[in-house]
Amino acid sequence: MIHIFNSILWAIASILIVSSGLYFTHALHFIQFQFKEMFHNLFQNSDHKGITPIQSLMLSLASRIGVGSIAGVALAIYLGGIGSIFWMWVSAFLGAASTFAESVLGMIYREKDGENLYKGGPAYYIKKGLGKPKLGSLYAFLVLLSYIGGFVGIQANTITKSLNVLTPVDPFIVGIGICLITSIIIYGGVKVISKVTDKLVPIMTFFYLSIAFYILCKNITQIPNLLLLIIKSAFNFRSFTSGFLASLIVGMQRGIFSNEAGLGTGSITSSTSNTKIPARQGYIQMLGIYITTLLICTATAIIILTSNYQELILEDVNGIEITQYAFQYHLGNFGSIAVFISILLFSFSTILTGYYDGESCLKYFIHNISKKHLLLLKIISLVVLFTGAIASSNFLWNVVDILVAFLAIINIYALFHLKSEVKQELDYYKKRKYDKI
Repeated sequence: MIHIFNSILWAIASILIVSSGLYFTHALHFIQFQFKEMFHNLFQNSDHKGITPIQSLMLSLASRIGVGSIAGVALAIYLGGIGSIFWMWVSAFLGAASTFAESVLGMIYREKDGENLYKGGPAYYIKKGLGKPKLGSLYAFLVLLSYIGGFVGIQANTITKSLNVLTPVDPFIVGIGICLITSIIIYGGVKVISKVTDKLVPIMTFFYLSIAFYILCKNITQIPNLLLLIIKSAFNFRSFTSGFLASLIVGMQRGIFSNEAGLGTGSITSSTSNTKIPARQGYIQMLGIYITTLLICTATAIIILTSNYQELILEDVNGIEITQYAFQYHLGNFGSIAVFISILLFSFSTILTGYYDGESCLKYFIHNISKKHLLLLKIISLVVLFTGAIASSNFLWNVVDILVAFLAIINIYALFHLKSEVKQELDYYKKRKYDKI
């Protein structure tokens, strides 16, 4: 019943996200293909007090590049077939336009969070822009449940499973170790989290893509036929339910889970930027979608699809088992070590930003938040981390999938109702783009 409900809910969410992407693609004149403008804004000078635009991009990338980029891609292929990868690509291009919109709105309606720091996101633009504080509260509550209550748990679960492929380790010990490292960093708040992710994200991205590039070169002759097979499988109308529809829904679901396009959660971290131009942050955040899906997720897919992953017989599938097998198939024992290092870095970065998203939404409910409230949230986050290390993978994925679908539906509703403000902000930016803004 949970699986059926999850599928129906994601069918609705997928339709809304695709509709939003198509609308903003047209209304904003194919803004997701303006790559020159994206890189131009990324390297613009800014006030170095607070969180810089590049740091905010690293912070959002830390959230986007998590287990969804490694285990989630494998799970998409396992559940939806090869064609699901094509729909992940589609979700990236359509979702990028929605990401621009939600990033702009996050900047417009953000609030001060101490000296040179800001807080924002969908809960804030739903409350102040739509004038619906109850709906904003529901969104913030769902983020607390899905990110603090499940998202960080999945990261710990994946680290545990990945480590146990290398060497059997008691999940309790793994959970304690993750909690200790995480507690040291989140104690310092958003400034410390942003400094850690600013260094961690480029390192882990370069490490993973370097290995993927080596595997791609080894299997370069298979790539053209593989890409063709992905596209053909995405339009398998001979088996509409188990073929086309399954690959569409699963591909969109896992793509959105990976890059967070359309969920609105990316605007929580992007709102921390010290830039005062909302459109600038919108351009920058679209880069995060492409780095996550077109680079990291596609690299994972190629590594898996050029292996003999079909031979695996699995129960309580997390997805990491498939990716780990594929790495070992290509690189031997080093492959298992490489994928564990990648999982450790990717998951840990997502744990940090997942905690920050939860903290930002707690501040939505408690304006003058005290250290006691933040300490309680940190304790709860660490308990969830520990529990995630020993919990069932299927249970964690199902719970988070359902909550994330509700986030998407609420956020798309807000984007459509605030679409005119996004358009006005872009027009304002274009009029001034030749000035020093």
